[in-house]
Amino acid sequence: MSSDATSPYEQLVQLARSRTSFVLVTLVETLGSTPQDAGAKMLVIATGLHSGTVGGGKIEAKAIALAQEMLNNRAVAPQFVSWTLRTDVGMTCGGSVKLYFEPHAGAGARAAWPIWIFGAGHVVQALVPVLAPLDCELTICDPRRDWLDRLPRAPHVTYLQADEPAALVPTMPDHAFLLCLTKGHASDRPVLQRALGERNFPFVGVIGSAAKAIVLRRELIAGGLSEVRAQQFHCPVGLDFGTNHPHEIALSIAAQLLTERDRLAKL
Repeated sequence: MSSDATSPYEQLVQLARSRTSFVLVTLVETLGSTPQDAGAKMLVIATGLHSGTVGGGKIEAKAIALAQEMLNNRAVAPQFVSWTLRTDVGMTCGGSVKLYFEPHAGAGARAAWPIWIFGAGHVVQALVPVLAPLDCELTICDPRRDWLDRLPRAPHVTYLQADEPAALVPTMPDHAFLLCLTKGHASDRPVLQRALGERNFPFVGVIGSAAKAIVLRRELIAGGLSEVRAQQFHCPVGLDFGTNHPHEIALSIAAQLLTERDRLAKL
């Protein structure tokens, strides 16, 4: 457990900078006899209590367990809980508490929403600034260093130069969203062949037309993929609005990613 010498907000910033997943738990309301006042806060990481307190004892143990469950499930949505101390927590006190749990994703396998983008062309140049401020972990892969160098730097964006981008597919987190936005279907196909043949990502999107999708699926099947798996990618990626301007395509892709993220969170 960390020292309480610094404020919860200072420690929150330290955890964020170290890219550690955590849940900020705030005691927002108390009624009757409770062991802590409203406004108390604690920070919980995957291994347990990091700092602060919302009352100690059974209340805190129950809150820590819920926060750890949220981290293990990679929860992205905050939630309120209301507990009656006697019936819900098993205490002799007759009061009740309301707690607010706010999850924050860190890096690596515990990141709430990892997005891997293969390609660094014009659409990606427009898409990265849209996605970078969101609560996600971006990884951009491309053989061209000059195109990668044009992209903005941000705390949760990683750039990987690779002559064979498909070789990176086995290193991706299981829950990653994958986008093939390379310079053409010849460079998209090797990534898709490995992604659909060896992994089971929740979302795979490919830039292009319906005609390109037909060609890609035919080639993927010829490469050994089943007909069922060859159907399991979105092409053209992005919601159906806007023009073919790179910035409008980027917005349509971002909108589809958010839609799919929220849909999967409800399952």
